[in-house]
Parts: sequence; C-alpha cells; structure tokens
Amino acid sequence: MCGFIGEMISSNTTFIEQNKWEQALEAIHHRGPDSTGTYMNDFVSFGFKRLSIIDIEHGQQPLSYQDKYHIIFNGEIYNYKELRQSLIEAGYTFETHTDTEVIVALYAQKGQDCVKELRGMFGFMIWDDEKQELFAARDQFGIKPFYYVETKERLVAASEMKSLRILDSYAGVSEEAIQHYLTYQYVPEPLTLSQAVKKLEPGHTLTKKPNQPAVIKPYFTKTFNQGSKSVDVYAKQVINVLKDSVAKHMRSDVPVGAFLSSGIDSTTIVALAKEHNPGLKTFTVGFDQEGFSEVDIACDSAAKLNVENIHKHISPEEFTRELPKIIWHMDDPVADPAAVPLYFVAKEASKHVKVVLSGEGADELFGGYNIYREPMALKYFNSWPAQAKRMMNKLAVGLPEGVRGRNFLIRGTTPIEERYIGNAKIFTEQEKKQVLKLYQDNYSYTNLTKKLYQEALAYPDSTKMQYIDLHTWLPGDILVKADRMTMAHSLELRVPFLDKEVFEVARHIPESAKLANGTTKYVLREAIKDVVPDSILNRKKLGFPVPIRHWLKDELYDWAKDILTINKASTEIFDQKQALALLEEHATGKRDNSRKLWTIICFLIWHSLYIQNLGSSEKAIQEIAELQRRTS
Repeated sequence: MCGFIGEMISSNTTFIEQNKWEQALEAIHHRGPDSTGTYMNDFVSFGFKRLSIIDIEHGQQPLSYQDKYHIIFNGEIYNYKELRQSLIEAGYTFETHTDTEVIVALYAQKGQDCVKELRGMFGFMIWDDEKQELFAARDQFGIKPFYYVETKERLVAASEMKSLRILDSYAGVSEEAIQHYLTYQYVPEPLTLSQAVKKLEPGHTLTKKPNQPAVIKPYFTKTFNQGSKSVDVYAKQVINVLKDSVAKHMRSDVPVGAFLSSGIDSTTIVALAKEHNPGLKTFTVGFDQEGFSEVDIACDSAAKLNVENIHKHISPEEFTRELPKIIWHMDDPVADPAAVPLYFVAKEASKHVKVVLSGEGADELFGGYNIYREPMALKYFNSWPAQAKRMMNKLAVGLPEGVRGRNFLIRGTTPIEERYIGNAKIFTEQEKKQVLKLYQDNYSYTNLTKKLYQEALAYPDSTKMQYIDLHTWLPGDILVKADRMTMAHSLELRVPFLDKEVFEVARHIPESAKLANGTTKYVLREAIKDVVPDSILNRKKLGFPVPIRHWLKDELYDWAKDILTINKASTEIFDQKQALALLEEHATGKRDNSRKLWTIICFLIWHSLYIQNLGSSEKAIQEIAELQRRTS
C-alpha cells in the first residue's frame, strides 16, 4: 500500500525538473512513510512512497524484473500466493515474496492480459524495455486511485492529484465538473475539477508508446446476469465466497484490525475476520448528539463477537478543526459528511494497526439501499400512458411544497433515467441555475448516466439503480473517502466485499431475492444469519451519521456564514446572496438545507486550499484554521 508518481516523455522532451519532482513525491508521503524509491531511464521516471505491509524487508519499489520490466504499484493482490506458485511452476523465478513482483512476472508471462488474473485493489505502471511501451491499469472497482495528465510532450500519472498540481499548475477549473459536483456531491469519473487532469476509470488499462497518444481500454465489465436459483443456494454461495475473500484479505505481515459500525456489513467482516485473528481489534466513532452515534451498538456487537472495541466521540470543534485537512486529502471535494467520522476512526485505528478491513461495497453488490425498493412502491404508475404521466407530472410540480402526495406523484411520473442518478442528488437543475453563476444548460446531470442506462436497458428498475451506483456513487464517493481518509493516517484499508469473485456470485442474484420479505440485501442476510448477532441482523444501519443539520443551526452557524461570506469563490462562482439565503432558511427551520450548504462549504474550502494560491497545504490549512478560531 503506497503512493506513486510516474512520468513518460516523448522524444526530444526533457523530464520535469528535479526539485518539482521531489516536492510532488513528498506531497504523498502520508501514503508511504516507510521508504522512498525512484527509477529513471530515457523515457520514464518513477517515484514511489512505500507503506510496508508484505515482505517488509525486500518490498522496495520501483521494482525491476528480468532487467527489462520496471513497475510502480499501489495496492494489494490477494491471490498473489496462488499466482506466484503457478508462475514458479511455469519456470519464473522470484527474488522477493511481494505481490509487486508477482504482477510484473505475470506481465512477463501474459502481457496485458495479466490484469484479468489479479484479485485485489491496484493502480500500477509498468515500463516494458523490449516493447518501449508504458502499460498501466486500475482495479476492477476503483478502490485505488489513478490520476493522469496527457499532453503532446508527456504523460504524468499519480496516486493523488495534489502531486500533479505540484508538477504543473493544472489550475484551470472545469465548469462542467463544478456543475456535476453540485448535483452529485462529488465529481463523477473520469472528470476532476481540473480541466487537464483525468482519472483512469475502474477496470481499465492505459497503454502508451513514445510520441503516440495513450490508448485506454476496458478489461473488466460490471454487469448483472440474474439467475433463477433458490435463496438458499445463493446464500450458501455468498457465505462461502465471503469466507474465502476475508481469508485472503487477512494476509499481512503486520497487524490487521477492522472498522465496526451498527450495520451488518462491517459486523459480517469482523465476525469472519475473527476466525483468523481471535485478538482482532475493532474501531468505532460517534457524536454526542442523540441519534448520531454508533458507539453503543458497536460495543454491544463487539462484546457478542468477543473482540475488543476502541471508540471515540467527536466534538464540533474537532470536526471543524480537521475539516481543511480532510478536504486537502480528498484532492477534489467530496461533500459526504460521512468522510469526517471516517477520518477520525482511521486516525484512531492507525495508533494500533497498519491495516483495517471495512464493509464498503456490500450495498452496491447485494442491493442494500432502501431506495432500491422505490420501483416497487411506484409500480402503480407502470400502466399509465406516457402522455398521462407527463400531464400529471406537470400538475404535481405546480403544487405547493408540503402538499401531501406531491412528491409521490412527481417520482411516479418521472422516468427513472431522470429520477435516479445515484444515492445523492443535492441540487436540482433549477436550483443550480439560482446558486451557480457559471451554470450552463448543456451540462445536465443526465449526460453522465445516459450511457449507463442504455447499457442497463434490460434490467429491472432496482437493478438499473444498482448499476448506476456501481459505476458512479461507489468509485466517486464511497471509495474516494475510504482511500483518502485512511491514507491520510498511513493506514491501509481493505474491502473484502469488493472482490471480483464475490461480485461474480452477487451479480447472478435476482431482484426478487435481493429485495425479498420487505427488506434489502435479503440473500446476504440469509447468508450470514449464523455469523452475526441476531440484534444486528435486521437493524437499520446509520451509516456514519453526522449531525451537520443541527450544528449548522447552532454551533457551526457563524463558522458557515463566514466561509460563505469571505471566500473568493463565494462571489466569483456562486451567487453569494442565494447561498446565504440557504443558510438563513436552514437556521430558522424553514427548510433543511444542510446537505446543500455542506456541498457549497466543502467546495469553498477546497477552493481556498487549491485555487486561491495560498501556497503549501500547511499554510492554507493554517489560514482556514485561523478563520475558525475567530468565529468560534
């Protein structure tokens, strides 16, 4: 688990100057504080920061194999032992016991098809001396990041975008990305807020030869192919593949712990992990605000599972003090309030372990979000003619807010392609027109989901929603905050649900089995009913609840008002009066605008950190901290 930067240049081009390169590498020191490595030849320059997890003594990178392949790799390959053995049987030799060497040896054997064999999380770059070619890849779900910039002169890639900003300004802010951010609360891939920087999408490879443009291709598709077996058969398959996945995710030469919340996802992982490590440490955070803490439930679950639980409560003062650091680590803002408790639980866990397991991905794979049941509630409208739906929708929209049944009529008469774009939909197009000075009609949120809905045309509506989340919400929100908040503390996060073998089982479970008995994740619940405590099995999870709705009315009101007033972008990019009106509406209880406000506030802090030329991250963080002290 590490961080890297890599540069490939064209003929007659020089590498980026050394001092910038060193600064860019140090900017991601938190990703790999144990060692630093570099490699350079006529066409590529690689830099690496290592967090030692496996083969601590011999796992330095960049790593060269057979004197002709050179790799930098961020992630973990969980089936590396099996792959290593098969490579040895095929005549390949090894100097280390690392998964890094397995990847590059597998490349030597199978070329670019090597990625199809990998079971894990990864972003890597390989320079092939024989082919004079760069080959890069990102894991199937997007657990590990991969940013890149391509120009005529060079291609530069990195584990975090802050490295690329140091190597070159890339400061032009993408107006399209801002607009989508206000809808989604994150910037959907492959976009970033930088006009120049892109993300290599999950399950894709990148190949580039000197003086030629990069070629990007998919190698893994996340599709559903629903079967017709019984729930019992699917449940048995699920528990077997989860046990195997957790066993492989426990492979480490350093201590492994686990996050533990109130829900079945993390509890399942803890219960299965404990079979391999009876002394497993678990970690939980919460808030003192009533109804916003998972600590008591997690402690109860830990006691029933006979594992240790280490927990912490977060104050509003800690929350705002650490927020600039949190947003700095994100690269682009992710206005998901759950990122904050994740940052704090990672900070606590890093005092005890170097690796943690977590339950991300279960909802997207097994149908766990309550919103997936919405198509069932709206089936009454399925028989309506299209023209009748349009007429009723127009009538419903014209009704005053608060009229009983208005929202139900609007949802029922709105096509799913317009109604659902993922778990978060913060600002509507009309609201964005009011608050965003840069609004353009041609950047509609449906531009990003149109292709996905076309690909999912044959699926039932709830499965279409899963498909959308799997390709947008999961890599854009869930996994960004998971990677950045743990790496901020040099902590490796592993997510056993997001394993390609687990997905291979999950993708065949039909809608009727996933959403059976008036619940969600029904097959998963059946699969783990003998594994987790009964008190957890059917409990509604809180999902890292954060009391920003309450705090923005009280403790954080002055702080939020100052950020909305002082920041340069609050007048250049946003309509400041509209933003302040949202705050006043919220403070007086007229409307819950907390998520809208949080989305704007996170952007403004990001703008201070990365755009307003405040210098180093430490200087920017200090200036924002000073603002917070003045308003507290």
